[in-house]
Amino acid sequence: MVTVAIVGRPNVGKSTLFNRLVGERNAIIEDEPGVTRDRIYGRSDWNGKHFHIIDTGGFIPGSEDTMEKAIREQAMIAMEEADSIIFMVDGKDGITRFDRDIGVLLRGTDKPVTLVVNKCDNHVMDHNSYEFYELGLGDPFPISANNGRSTGDFMDQLVETFPIVDYDENDDRLKIALVGRPNAGKSSLTNALLGQDRNIVTDIPGTTRDSIDSVVKFHGEEIVLIDTAGLRRKSKVDENIEKWSMVRTHRAIDRCDIGVVILDAERGFEEQDKRIIQLLNEARKGIIIAVNKWDLIDNEESDTAHKMKKSILEEVKTFHFVPVIFTSATERTRVFKIIEIAKEIKARREKRISTGKLNKVLIDLFERTPAPAVRGYDLRINYITQVGTEPPLFTVFLNQPQLLPDSYKRFVERQIRENFDLEGTPISLLFRKKNKKWEDR
Repeated sequence: MVTVAIVGRPNVGKSTLFNRLVGERNAIIEDEPGVTRDRIYGRSDWNGKHFHIIDTGGFIPGSEDTMEKAIREQAMIAMEEADSIIFMVDGKDGITRFDRDIGVLLRGTDKPVTLVVNKCDNHVMDHNSYEFYELGLGDPFPISANNGRSTGDFMDQLVETFPIVDYDENDDRLKIALVGRPNAGKSSLTNALLGQDRNIVTDIPGTTRDSIDSVVKFHGEEIVLIDTAGLRRKSKVDENIEKWSMVRTHRAIDRCDIGVVILDAERGFEEQDKRIIQLLNEARKGIIIAVNKWDLIDNEESDTAHKMKKSILEEVKTFHFVPVIFTSATERTRVFKIIEIAKEIKARREKRISTGKLNKVLIDLFERTPAPAVRGYDLRINYITQVGTEPPLFTVFLNQPQLLPDSYKRFVERQIRENFDLEGTPISLLFRKKNKKWEDR
């Protein structure tokens, strides 16, 4: 999927445009320069073309101010890594020396640049856009990000060359994404998997400026490994590397069947690891946690791994179904266990459980532990059936679905998991009354 970065000097309206394009109020908007300090990312689409979009902080070329330097660096990362760039300027302020400096940077890139003149709230103000031809970046598009005026014209040009992507439409090979914080060992694990098994098919490029896919044969079966660890520090880009890694993680998650969250055994479980697991769950992908660099941990205590696994799962209590394994890329310890477990999870995601089997096992459990009465109604589950796979999707029929407490919905999920082998895969539940509108869980 194409990635678009919005860049420009501070306080020109980048976050307002970002929010309009993604349809959510994700970016903080204040009439003060420098409010957006980190990249914020989301998804958008136009004319059937889907793309990632990055809201960068306003940056001032040449400034040595600490905050401005950090903002400039993360914006330069966005310019380097994005496939297309929106350069936003302010029609009310007119062209400034900072706009000219940024224009010089952008003229040096080989990426397509769309020049947008914001704060042109009416046709009279459109005349303010003419002076921006001086920047040498093509036709300026006068718009109002605040009220959406004339955004369609520039969006048409922005997406004109974007492909309509249907990833791997006819590719049923197992796709495993290695995701996690920088320096957790993602590339080392990929190399260990590829180096151990000499039956490598080929290295193939992923999407434009995206992760690199490797195809390896595992017991005669082709497996696609998606390594997200492509970003490296450069002399002019010293900060915010970890923020951009999340964008690559988003793109890898879009394409994978199973996401392997790589943890650094010495650093342990951190907040960004939790966020990556949440992203995989939201995308309803299979999930594995691999604690890498296990060779660096003192394992004199026989239950060291058990203690760490317990500690990790305590941090993500709602993801108790996620398997945890301990690996060493340098010693190639249990690295192929990753593929073995991923294949097992893939099979669980594809399997169907018959309605008869589901109800034979579960209805008696629900009758023994019924839902609490709500508003005078005795809530009774009539039956349950599986209606989808990848991920497993179940519909639960009952008399008053709109009254069922969330706590009992979690109980239903636990019973399904405890009685049927669904380790490593999120599941989805629908609660409905016959001939009534479905209610998503």
